[in-house]
Amino acid sequence: MKRLIMTMLVIAIGVGLYAQDSFFATKAGMVLTYTNNDARGNITGYSVLTIKDVKGSGKNMTVTYAGTGLDSNRKPVKGGEMTYQVVIKDGVAIMDINQLIPADMNNQGIKMDAKGTSVEYPSDLKVGQSLKPSEVTMTMDIGGRKMDTVIKSVGKCLAIEDVKVPAGTFKCYKITQTATSTVMGINNVSTSIEWLAPGIGQVKNEHYDDKNKLVSSSVLVELKGK
Repeated sequence: MKRLIMTMLVIAIGVGLYAQDSFFATKAGMVLTYTNNDARGNITGYSVLTIKDVKGSGKNMTVTYAGTGLDSNRKPVKGGEMTYQVVIKDGVAIMDINQLIPADMNNQGIKMDAKGTSVEYPSDLKVGQSLKPSEVTMTMDIGGRKMDTVIKSVGKCLAIEDVKVPAGTFKCYKITQTATSTVMGINNVSTSIEWLAPGIGQVKNEHYDDKNKLVSSSVLVELKGK
């Protein structure tokens, strides 16, 4: 479930952006399937993103998504489903991060709240261009004991290149993101590299630790309804 949430964050929030000619899937009925891989490239599960509904068009629309987590045998993961919306107003995508917090956490006596700004990718993104920094604060309340996690991210477009994955070959913007998370005063730095295709969104993602060692990756393996 944790992996599904992180994948959806990368796909939906990390791609929360300017909607005009964006790196963002907005066609109803489109289904994107990703493998979740460990550091050795072994498949640990799948994340499926389905566009359920689109209201409006152009710079003003509301897109409803359904995210589903599957295990390595493509069987549904218990509690691995979520539905959320992205509202695009005047060309800017806005999303309440709290939609990605599992509802059953309340049943476990755990409350979570997320606030902040997501990453924005301009539609006219150019190689060498830095992205606007983002900052998200996640607060977890367990029986009255609160713990904050602050995630600050800075990014840059490194290149435009053709990327071949099982779902096809796509012209992508290669973007690096460095995130610093602070928990109880302790900083942890990680880096991700993502390849984004206009009209599709994430095609591939790699996540590295503070020693630049690959930790995990996601790859688009199926694309339906393009």
